[in-house]
Amino acid sequence: MSSQPSPSFSLDGKNAFVTGASRGIGRAIALGLAEAGANVAAVARSTDALAELTAEIGKLSRTALALTCDVADADQIGLAVADAHAELGSLDIVVNCAGEIAHAGPFLDLTAEDWRRLFQVNFESVLHVCRVAGPHLLDQRGGSVINVSSVAGTNGVPFFSHYAAAKAAMISFTRSLAAEWAARGVRVNALTPGWVSTDLTHGFHADPGVSEGLLGQVPAGRWGEPEDVVGAAVYLAGDAARFVTGACLAIDGGMTATAGGPPMIALLQLGRIANG
Repeated sequence: MSSQPSPSFSLDGKNAFVTGASRGIGRAIALGLAEAGANVAAVARSTDALAELTAEIGKLSRTALALTCDVADADQIGLAVADAHAELGSLDIVVNCAGEIAHAGPFLDLTAEDWRRLFQVNFESVLHVCRVAGPHLLDQRGGSVINVSSVAGTNGVPFFSHYAAAKAAMISFTRSLAAEWAARGVRVNALTPGWVSTDLTHGFHADPGVSEGLLGQVPAGRWGEPEDVVGAAVYLAGDAARFVTGACLAIDGGMTATAGGPPMIALLQLGRIANG
């Protein structure tokens, strides 16, 4: 029996555009797509981190582009997509993974600026990427868009109402765009990771009390790692998922399979840590 993976999971000859690629889940996905055969345009604000990633991808004999870009700026996104298409020749896979968790707390304590900034990075950036990358995908009548949302977008999260709302908006947008673009051969799906250990969540998983409280609602009993999300992204990117569109794939250790959410005490501590 051959030890080679099924051709359905191969991304040989595909070109990917990945935002939030300098760290965490975005970095893991960018590297995973390259390992599956794709060339990658890696997009983020950190030039040094991108250089390290593209050097690693280059060792896999894949083309790698480091595109420094603030996804909160629509003009910068437009330039990044244009550069990626010009250098790679086409775009086949678009992964929207840029995001941040800034100030958190009770709804009445969140300012208009808190909401504006979080939606700008976590949701509006997805709209801008799809707006400028979409014509390339539609013209070639094929491609895969993967929006990295969160289980926060499927459940209420006290003290993180703005983050949960942005991630829920991403899920709704994913489904609407999937239905709109399906006839043109472009698939749009979402990933909804649970508690994953990254730089963004370091303050949470590093606090024993908070970590224990949060994991009390995760049947797998552990924090996820960025690499845990990679297989799902590779699946949705390639022909193995050729009839999958408008789906939201949870990668959460069984968290959303159980009733309820994290204990309130854990959420109170979570809000405290997020606010410094």
